[in-house]
Amino acid sequence: MKRDVVIVGAGPGGLASAILLAASGFQVTLLEKMDTVGGRTSSIEADGFRFDLGPTFFLYPKILDEILTVAGTSLRREVEMVRLDPQYRVQFGAGGQIDATADPLEMERQIAQICPGDAQGFRRFIDDNRAKFNSIRSCLERPFLGWGSLLAPEVIASLPHIRPWESVDGYLHRFFADERVRLAFSFQSKYLGMSPFRCPSLFSILSYLEYDYGVWHPVGGCGEVSQAMARVAERLGVQIRLGEAVEAVEFEGKRAVGVRTRSGSYKADAVVMNADFAHAMSSLVPDSLRRNWTDKRLEEKQYSCSTFMLYLGVEGDFPEMPHHTIQISSGYRQNLREIEDLKVIPTEPSFYVQNACVSDPSLAPKGCSTVYILAPVPHKTANIDWNVEKAAFRDRLLDAAEAAGFSGLRSRIKFEKMVTPSDWESDYSIYRGATFNLAHSLTQMLHFRPRNRFEDLDGMYLVGGGTHPGSGLPVIYEGARITARLLCEDFGVSMPEPRSLEAPVGEAEPWGEIAAKVASKAGSHC
Repeated sequence: MKRDVVIVGAGPGGLASAILLAASGFQVTLLEKMDTVGGRTSSIEADGFRFDLGPTFFLYPKILDEILTVAGTSLRREVEMVRLDPQYRVQFGAGGQIDATADPLEMERQIAQICPGDAQGFRRFIDDNRAKFNSIRSCLERPFLGWGSLLAPEVIASLPHIRPWESVDGYLHRFFADERVRLAFSFQSKYLGMSPFRCPSLFSILSYLEYDYGVWHPVGGCGEVSQAMARVAERLGVQIRLGEAVEAVEFEGKRAVGVRTRSGSYKADAVVMNADFAHAMSSLVPDSLRRNWTDKRLEEKQYSCSTFMLYLGVEGDFPEMPHHTIQISSGYRQNLREIEDLKVIPTEPSFYVQNACVSDPSLAPKGCSTVYILAPVPHKTANIDWNVEKAAFRDRLLDAAEAAGFSGLRSRIKFEKMVTPSDWESDYSIYRGATFNLAHSLTQMLHFRPRNRFEDLDGMYLVGGGTHPGSGLPVIYEGARITARLLCEDFGVSMPEPRSLEAPVGEAEPWGEIAAKVASKAGSHC
């Protein structure tokens, strides 16, 4: 007899879980309040322009590729993927820039232009983080269901690499003396919504993965990956119901037995929660049923920063600018202090610009292009009224983007959409508008994070950035595997293992081969 599983939310974690569970023999119903799949990894489409709502960097595709092989397909078969070179440009308000590339000789040259003495640290950084990643990978692939999980042999073996007392920036001092160079290898902590001066040094592997496994662009955007996952899930028999918001989880005692929507009840043997964790708990589950994650405790937890977004459809293009540009404020530490401690609008914001049409003209009408601007800002706070402040902050960002290389941007805008922290909370159901979920501090990682087999309720499982291993697309996909495996174990079902169908997208390549490929396409952006 098939068991019924209801998944709440069709974000990347929900879609990956649906594929794995359906391939394991469960009858899966996936409920999504929006009119499209993907959650924050969906697309905005208007006037012929297409933008990613949230993530635009596609990293370490190996995990999703393995998940899709369980369904008899692969990432390569479902989505056209382009490896970017340069991976991105980092521009420093304090002067200088680095066009990050997987070619080690060119990367050393780029670093030497900033600080000659730091160039020799690059290969040491990569070698050290390759060893770190290989050591800790098994920790990121297993559940942490309590203190006992820390005694697993693979966890103990990884401890010398984790160094919990050290920040990413502190760790990088081993390799790079110039703060600008360190920032080029630590801005990735913003993928977790954290400062590199506070983010645990474990997460230096995020930068390493870009060099060994590539920064990729899915043609059509990251939202196209979500669409492809939905198509695969439906081929496996998953019922995806869009525009159907869950209003409450139904319980018998403390066991989740289904969910209720405006259309009626969906009974289930297990419920997988992919909605934003804090929002879902505080709005869909009675406070009295939660022991560890009550409303009071949710309020006391640390949350990531938020993001202020501009999605711009513009006339013409910016062929001289790369696909990704990260602009680092000259007062970066003060910028982070304003966001994390003072909870005020940054006076000199750092920001990111995606110029995707330089690699993928399909995202805009002929003669036009898309520009996506993201600025980290505080999550929703009483200190900031975004209805009052958003117009001025928009103008400040446009001025800064024009100064950073996107000249004439403001006069060329044909379409515009803005999203503030208040919008993330009200329109996308994200608690406090914290787009990267619970902060990844040491007291909110591993078994301190809400667990994949949710500890407060029976029959409920968690996926997404709010549970172990954390946020970021590859990490969320891995979390879905952990959750699906636990659910299968609880029902005595074997989850199929990944199959080798072909050379996977994003497999690590020897650096000599990468350098040769890069040299053969010198002058190209992708």
